Amino acid sequence: MNGYSVPTATYAGDFRHGMSKTRQFFGTDGIRGKANTSPMTVEIAQKLGQAAGLHFRRGSHRHRVVVGKDTRLSGYMIECALVAGFLSAGMDVTLVGPMPTPAIAMLTRSLRADLGVMISASHNPFSDNGIKLFGPDGFKLSDQEETTVEALMMTDLSSQLASPAEIGRASRLNDAAGRYIEHAKASLPKGCRLDGLKIVIDCANGAAYRVAPAAIWELGAEVIRLGCDPDGVNINEGCGSTHPQGLCEAVVRHGADLGIALDGDADRMLLVDETGHLIDGDQILGLIARSWAKAGRLATSSVVATVMSNMGLERFLADGGLKLERTSVGDRYVVERMRENGANVGGEQSGHVVLSDFATTGDGLLAALQVLAVLIEDGRPASEVCRVFSPYPQLLKNIRFSGASPLHLPEVQAARDDVVAQLGQKGRLVLRESGTEPLVRVMVEAEHESDVQQAVNAMCDAINSAHVAA
Repeated sequence: MNGYSVPTATYAGDFRHGMSKTRQFFGTDGIRGKANTSPMTVEIAQKLGQAAGLHFRRGSHRHRVVVGKDTRLSGYMIECALVAGFLSAGMDVTLVGPMPTPAIAMLTRSLRADLGVMISASHNPFSDNGIKLFGPDGFKLSDQEETTVEALMMTDLSSQLASPAEIGRASRLNDAAGRYIEHAKASLPKGCRLDGLKIVIDCANGAAYRVAPAAIWELGAEVIRLGCDPDGVNINEGCGSTHPQGLCEAVVRHGADLGIALDGDADRMLLVDETGHLIDGDQILGLIARSWAKAGRLATSSVVATVMSNMGLERFLADGGLKLERTSVGDRYVVERMRENGANVGGEQSGHVVLSDFATTGDGLLAALQVLAVLIEDGRPASEVCRVFSPYPQLLKNIRFSGASPLHLPEVQAARDDVVAQLGQKGRLVLRESGTEPLVRVMVEAEHESDVQQAVNAMCDAINSAHVAA
């Protein structure tokens, strides 16, 4: 196996995500919650606009913030409150309407704005909403900057707000969609077209419902659209990357070459091959890394992923002389590591794929285009091209809890040590708290399915028993 050895079973506590418990508003990916309930209220959104506006007012130039959103009904409410806050802080606001999260990051840099804001709760149901902030470089704010903004939100800002003559102005950027479409198309090799391909794309009734199908059609493919009729409450409802069953059926029914499933804000995606089978983010990472390495486009000999990525991906990369570097769960942590080591390919098993040559965050459309380019070049069906390794059996279970996290209980830590010892060199255990819900996630992977099931059951039983006893 070219020197590859399976890593020792590990416990990935991922307590970095515990920081959301010590901050009132910001979690692991901006601010998120049920619409019209704290922290996703008009009052908090306006206060955030004021605090972030004041924090990013640096210099004597006119300051600008780009504000985009997905298709949730509550987006209108949050948008208006944020805009009011930014204007009162003396920032001009550029509104772009429903656009993918990566488009907001791109436009923030392109327009030389001081701040970018995306109003979205990603793959969550319509009843939730969220706010993600991007700095002038197009990257998500660091934990430190989010903490600073939150501290400002907790103070009286009235004396720092703009004078009547300095209040900001709001305008709409009418060609935002066209700018992003051209940016996405430019990520393909020169002259690359998608003629002859039939693509089914499911936009989850979300932010990319216009731009993603248009970009693929302009490149020459026949496009069949799903989840492209948002009504404010149907985002992610039975569609998109969290519910890909309809896409799988549609690909087979239409005889398509590939299916693309985006989530509500289009920063992640999954693929479906011509046989109707899913292709996850790990396979996509492996495919793009191999293709870029072969073409001399891979910046380093490493690919960045999280503790949740399959050991099969690690083995596949090692066989090609490449290294998998793991981070905590969350695309922002993947991006941080990529910036540290200069890697230009990274992502998550869930479908976040970060290609830093073109984007500062996960971009579902850009990643899908890179896979389509490989399909065109290779000439074989997606079922052959996109399955680059055999994944280790892997099982993930979620355990809901109330009160303090059960991960710190002695009984749980003892059970963790027992499971790790039993897996030995042949598997991994990952325990972590969700950053957005009171959930403990238990993931086990190993060479044998029976070992996986046994380890997950043992760990879940221990957590449930210890939590009830506590």
